[in-house]
Amino acid sequence: MPESIRERLAEVRREFHRHPEPAWCEFYTTHRLVEELRAIGVDELAVGAEIYDGEDRMAVPEDDDIDRWYERAIERGADSNVLDRMTGGNTGVVAVLDGGDEPTVGLRVDIDALFIEESADDDHAPTAEGFRSEHDGTMHACGHDAHMTWGLAAVEAVKESDFDGRLVVFFQPAEEVSGGGYPMAESRFVDGLDYFFAVHVGLDHPTGEVVAGIERPLAMCHVDATFEGTSAHAGKAPEEGDNAMQALGTAIQNAYGIPRHSDGMTRVNLGKAEAGTASNVIAERAHVSAEARGETTELMEYAKSRLIGTLETAAEMHGCDANADVVSESPRADSDSELVAVVADAARGVDGVDSVVPTADFGASEDATFLMERVQGDSGLATYLIVGTDHPTSHHTPTFDVDERSLGIGVDVLTKSILAVAEDGV
Repeated sequence: MPESIRERLAEVRREFHRHPEPAWCEFYTTHRLVEELRAIGVDELAVGAEIYDGEDRMAVPEDDDIDRWYERAIERGADSNVLDRMTGGNTGVVAVLDGGDEPTVGLRVDIDALFIEESADDDHAPTAEGFRSEHDGTMHACGHDAHMTWGLAAVEAVKESDFDGRLVVFFQPAEEVSGGGYPMAESRFVDGLDYFFAVHVGLDHPTGEVVAGIERPLAMCHVDATFEGTSAHAGKAPEEGDNAMQALGTAIQNAYGIPRHSDGMTRVNLGKAEAGTASNVIAERAHVSAEARGETTELMEYAKSRLIGTLETAAEMHGCDANADVVSESPRADSDSELVAVVADAARGVDGVDSVVPTADFGASEDATFLMERVQGDSGLATYLIVGTDHPTSHHTPTFDVDERSLGIGVDVLTKSILAVAEDGV
């Protein structure tokens, strides 16, 4: 890949990195994607609710939060005509290249950021080189800035090739909250996909290593629960209260005692808890954010039902009510060996790739599995690949960064894989 193209990839990735936006608030991000895709010249371009039914979205934030990010996008100069197509937080883009009837190939990349304050230390490359996040408390700490860059560059590379088929690229919102995969999977753009690729950077694989397909991603769900009790004066009449704080404490303790399942691995975690107003008030309200995961979708459902039951029982023990809400979830879907082989062969011919791993355990969760499951259920093939990158610290940390040498590698692997299935199938 010429140095000028590598520099352009880094420039695009750094712009996305400077302007991170959280789930269902990716207004400026969507605007920039539309600008880039229009410049490339795609055959069809759909935004937000033109892609999916907004009612299918999961983990949608409060209107005030959506409005605040919308106003930021306006202030930053986003195209008002594009913003009008994202009313209410219906973000994201689908781009189509129509070079023939078949095969139809799909590629999914995610576009949202995390609520993490990015490091301001001088030894953090984005700080030292001037592309640190411009939004306090929000950061591309998982590589989605690289993913979007890959998606754009792959569209351009395929367009400039002799590709004979139909390419559909999903720039998906809300992956970090598992909120965008399901509505995308229900979209008309998934109809008839013969092959489907999803991709991630890093995940503890070094620069130069490519994993052609993941195995055993965990099915997962996010659960929020609110405990409602009765307040009372903690000194004068504590017996008159129904203590939501106690219900919360019991729920936390008991959730970690949920029996594991003999059919496979399960996970339960309560990651955020809030309760009470003052030291002398019996707490009447408490809130907890939790999750359950499983080695299979069925095992996740087991862990989810036991978790919700535990939360409700803990409330009842202390005279409180509990309202548990499944905010979002995603199934397990494995990569197809036939498509894994295509990616592996393509990667071996890419400059900068020195190690090709056919398959590896994922160990986490991903809502791209909704799209994979949909394609596989319609007799198509899907794989989720990993393009390694040397990242100085783990994903979801203030000092996460991407080795920009992996940008060109990712584009080449994706492009060669797409062209391979278009020309030769599997």
